[in-house]
This record gives sequence, structure tokens and C-alpha cells, in this order.
Amino acid sequence: MNIVKKVKDYVEAECLKSTSKYGFEIFEFHFAVVVKYAQILADELGADREVVTLAGWLHDIGSVLYGLKDHHLTGAKIAEEKLREFNYPKNKIRLVKNCILHHRGSTASARRTLEEKIVAEADTMTAFDSIGGLFKAAYIFENLHQAEAEKSVLKKLENKYKKLHFAKSKEIIKPKYEAAKLLLKK
Repeated sequence: MNIVKKVKDYVEAECLKSTSKYGFEIFEFHFAVVVKYAQILADELGADREVVTLAGWLHDIGSVLYGLKDHHLTGAKIAEEKLREFNYPKNKIRLVKNCILHHRGSTASARRTLEEKIVAEADTMTAFDSIGGLFKAAYIFENLHQAEAEKSVLKKLENKYKKLHFAKSKEIIKPKYEAAKLLLKK
């Protein structure tokens, strides 16, 4: 079994557990979408496809197991342990770990490699595929009413779109962003 399949299966199994902080939805609606966008960008920009794929599958594993706080740190540690267990090369483990460590917006200035930038970008891009998730968060976690939720989701999408750096990312996301603006602007 190849390394990507092993890692994907591991993440899927963790998401299926009753202890998963976000249930299984995060696997289908977030992890898989990050991987999809990371692979598209890697192919387009000439990055290491395997590294961004592995980092895409593992970037939020710390959240699944321990919650959002410092999930980039816990995720990098988990990734290193798992990848070592799967006998992945040490130099590649370091690259994957750095993608995970620097995928959060607060770590943007630390991004050095194309792969780190791609994983962070792919993570941002998922918001446009998961508008339902943004509404779920607005209603359930933020306790917003419909008008407030619509305004909040639009603001989040505007901020996410501004954070996109690659022309290819904007090209992919622009139709979704324009549709969301059309539906959510009053």
C-alpha cells in the first residue's frame, strides 16, 4: 500500500471515531477538498505533489484528536510519528511537517516553500466549497440569527478571497465567490 493511501486511511479512521472533535464530516467536506485543491495547485505550479497531498490529509489531524487550540503543533507531531511509522524518508517528513506547522493564517510569515504556501492556500479555498459549514458554525457555535449569519458568512468569504495569493486559486474560486456574493448581499 502506498504512503498516500496509508495516510488517507489513517485520517479517515480517526474521523470515524466517536472521539473525533468534528465527527466524520470534516473528512469529506474539509480534508478531501484541501487535498483536491493542493494537488491542482501542485500540478499547476510545479510543487511536490506527494508532500502537499500528505500534508493536506494531515494538516488538521491535531484538531480532530485534540481540538483547535495549537492544532498546527499537535498535528505536526502526529504527522511525524505516523510518517516515521510508515517509514517515510526523514527529509520528506520535515517538508510535510512544515506545511502543517505553517498552514494557519497566523503563521503566514513563516511560509518558505511552495508546498507550505500551497497547503495554506488549499485550506483557505475550502471555505468556498463548504458554505454550509460556515452557516452551521454561525448558527450553532456563534448563535447568530439568519440575517447576522448571512452577513458573517459573506464577510468570512470576502476575507478568505483576499487571502488567496495564486492566480490559479482565484481563477478556480472566483465563480463560487461571485455566486456567494450574489446570494448573500442584500
